Amino acid sequence: MALHFDILTLFPAMFAGPFSESIIKRAIRAGHISIGLHDIRAHATDRHRTVDDAPYGGGAGMVMKAEPLAAAIRSVMPAESTPVILLAPDGEVFNQRIATELAHATRLILVCGHYEGVDERVRETMIDRELSIGDYVLTGGELAAMVVVDAVARLVAGVIDAESTTEESHGDGLLEYPHYTRPAEWEGRKIPSVLVSGHHGEVARWRRNERLRRTLARRPDLLSTAQLDDNDRAFLRLLGWNAES
Repeated sequence: MALHFDILTLFPAMFAGPFSESIIKRAIRAGHISIGLHDIRAHATDRHRTVDDAPYGGGAGMVMKAEPLAAAIRSVMPAESTPVILLAPDGEVFNQRIATELAHATRLILVCGHYEGVDERVRETMIDRELSIGDYVLTGGELAAMVVVDAVARLVAGVIDAESTTEESHGDGLLEYPHYTRPAEWEGRKIPSVLVSGHHGEVARWRRNERLRRTLARRPDLLSTAQLDDNDRAFLRLLGWNAES
C-alpha cells in the first residue's frame, strides 16, 4: 500500500535535496511513497501574492492569512477523508508511536506553518492534528515536515527491511543496542566477545541488556512506559534502577 504526502509550503524548493537522495529517493522510485509539493502563495489573490498580515490586537511578527491557506488545503483535499496536519511548535510532540500510526495511512496533508503562526480560524476548522518535532522554534514548518516524512516513510511496507525496525530506538520504548563491524579490534579496542560466540540466545540477551543499560543511562524517563518483563526489571535493578523514583 503506497502512501502519498501532500506538503503545503511557502518554500517548495527547500525539499529538493532531502527528497532526492537516499532511502526517500528509492522509496519514491519504487512507488512505495509519493510526494506532492504545493506552493501556498499560488493561492494568494493579489498581485504581490501576499500570504501574511499583521495580527489583530498588535504585537510583533506576522500571521499567515486564512484565505490563501484555506484555498491551498482545499485544492489538495480529496473526496475521501484525509488527515490535515499542521507543523507548529505548540503541537503534539512527534514520536515513533505517531510515526507508526501515520505510516498506516494512504494519504497525509502536511501544512508548514510560518511567521507567528496560522490564523486560528483555519486551525479550528481545517486542521485535524498539530505536530511539533521538539520544544524549540524553527523559522518555519518545512524542516519539521521533512522529519515527519522521513520518519513515517521508512515505516511504510517495502521501504526498508522490516527486520531493521524491530529493535531500533523507541520502537518499544527502549534505545537501540551498540553496533560493531569489522575489524574485530580497532586501535586496541575489541568488540564484545559474545558477538562472535555463535550463541544466538546469548547474543540476543546481550543486546537486550545493552538496550536496557543504554536507556537507563541516557533516557531513564522512557523506562516508565517501556515494555519490560521480569528479567528486564531484575537486570535494571542490578544497575541501580528504582522503579519508584
